[in-house]
Amino acid sequence: MPGYSGGHTENPTDTQVYTGTTSHVEVARIAFDPTVISYEQLVEVFFGSHNPTTLNRQGNDVGEQYRSVIFFHDSEQRQIAEKVMAKLTADKTFDAPIVTTIEPLTNFYPAEDYHRNYYANNPDQPYCQAVISPKLAKFRKQYHLLKTHQA
Repeated sequence: MPGYSGGHTENPTDTQVYTGTTSHVEVARIAFDPTVISYEQLVEVFFGSHNPTTLNRQGNDVGEQYRSVIFFHDSEQRQIAEKVMAKLTADKTFDAPIVTTIEPLTNFYPAEDYHRNYYANNPDQPYCQAVISPKLAKFRKQYHLLKTHQA
């Protein structure tokens, strides 16, 4: 589910988040069945699906609201995320240092309804074609064992 986390404003709107004044970050809340995919595998997919080496930026989107962050629910999730990040760093997987932060989840606010299934509902939109379609193609090739589901 798309939403916002990590900021100081209660029930922020997308307009507030986009201005960068709330300290929230755009996030995806993932519900998963650990008998199908482990939390560690999800963290690996997270690092493999975006650039975790650019501070406050994802593609053309710039600002604190686009920072790379993992919000954990408990100490086990924190330890797993730290372990995966340490391995990627030790293996020199990326050409630059990882800037992803690992923080406790203190809040989550669902994004407005039109954010849900945005790509499925707007496949011909230029942003979807230029940014999302290539990322999905790379994702499907790299993680072919995973099925994508719509919520």
